[in-house]
Amino acid sequence: MNADQAKLIKQLKQEVATLKKENARLRANQKSDGSNQPTVKVPGSMKAIFAKAEKTVGDYFKALRFTPSQGMIDINNERYVLVRASALSHEFLNSIKDLYQNRGEDEALSIGKNILFDMAHVIGIEDAHNFHEKMKLTDPISKLSAGPVHFAYAGWAFVDISSESKPSPDDSFYLKFDHPFSFEADAWIKAGKHATTPVCIMNAGYSSGWCEASFGIPLTTVEITCRARGDASCTFIMAPPHKIDSYLKQNKKIPKLSHVEIPAFLERKKNEEKLKNSLLEKEVLLKEIHHRVKNNLQIISSLLNLQADNIKDSKTREKYIESIGRIKSMAIIHELLYRSKNLSNIKIAEYIQELVSFIKETYNVNKNIKVKLNINIRDEFIEIDKAIPCGIIINELLSNAFKYAFHDKRKGNIVVQFKELRSGSFKYHLLVSDDGVGFTDKPDIENSQTLGLQLIDSLTTQLDGQLDIRSEKGTVFSLKFS
Repeated sequence: MNADQAKLIKQLKQEVATLKKENARLRANQKSDGSNQPTVKVPGSMKAIFAKAEKTVGDYFKALRFTPSQGMIDINNERYVLVRASALSHEFLNSIKDLYQNRGEDEALSIGKNILFDMAHVIGIEDAHNFHEKMKLTDPISKLSAGPVHFAYAGWAFVDISSESKPSPDDSFYLKFDHPFSFEADAWIKAGKHATTPVCIMNAGYSSGWCEASFGIPLTTVEITCRARGDASCTFIMAPPHKIDSYLKQNKKIPKLSHVEIPAFLERKKNEEKLKNSLLEKEVLLKEIHHRVKNNLQIISSLLNLQADNIKDSKTREKYIESIGRIKSMAIIHELLYRSKNLSNIKIAEYIQELVSFIKETYNVNKNIKVKLNINIRDEFIEIDKAIPCGIIINELLSNAFKYAFHDKRKGNIVVQFKELRSGSFKYHLLVSDDGVGFTDKPDIENSQTLGLQLIDSLTTQLDGQLDIRSEKGTVFSLKFS
């Protein structure tokens, strides 16, 4: 080893020794300026419990280790993360306002505040459970004591608990406190922004979450004054959600004209559940309506059937049976809607199958006419507005095939095909064909004198469809619609 190398090694050893001393100094004194000052201010009756918590939590935070090469901040074998205060305060709310600008500024801010409150409330609950277990805390006041101290060490705020407070694990729980150095209010002030409402939402959420876990009762926190709004302090009131409004009305610090928003943990989720329950009630009501409509249509069908049984004239009787088929095609839809979870669409395959089955039973008496049904679709559901006219058209075409296509023949074949088109301006293709006698002359459907063909023409227009009729070794009705 030459002289230069020896000199370099000696220099490196000296630097390592210096770094070790500095590291030891930092570990021995983790706090910045004011390290000898208390991290929480409490009434005299609570001082002994909080003094113990200060020492325990302070020792916990002494085991601080930064390892940037691994992207890690470790405290007492717990991984932590550093987040800029502004990113969780005015910057976050500005982003939410941009995302929900179509809902107006007030609603957008309410959404953003709910998100921050819920997130902080959950963090407060989980941090509390973690510390309660590590510190082996059992009674509520001891559990509470670690919260404000941890709060201060983690950079949220200093906590000053008012002597008015009466923390107890029941409905009479009441906590009033100040956060003189709230990170949220400071972020607004340092950014030169003035708030019109209190802004320490996460402070409120975290505090209520920690105390909720400590006392085992639902709690919420409302900030009644805020430095970011120009008030002298950031003051909070915590109580059970159903009691806090009465406390707010009693408090003289709240400006009379200011709007106080009371946060509720998972309020959005509760509102969604209320909305879901309301929708469920409406769905049940709609299902019942569909069921009753179906029953009423069945009654009408039964009455027409009874009347038809007493009619001697075959043509008149046939008209009754045709009407029954049209009514039945609508009744089936209401029955399917009653059984379905979706009240705006029905399963088209199930509908066509039931409809075709009914028509076969009605018209295929003493005949041997085979019906082949072919359904080929990707989307199993179709809108009601499409299904009803489509069903009536199927009823008209299929019943006409049974009645007229085979005359005195007892044998024949009918094909009903419904498929989804892959291209073109139309989405669906309905085809009803038979190998019967066919038409002597192609019918003029637009100027037809028969009710059945008039219905088909009208419903085709309603569907924005295109109808084509061919007579080739029978009859083919081809309907395409969107």
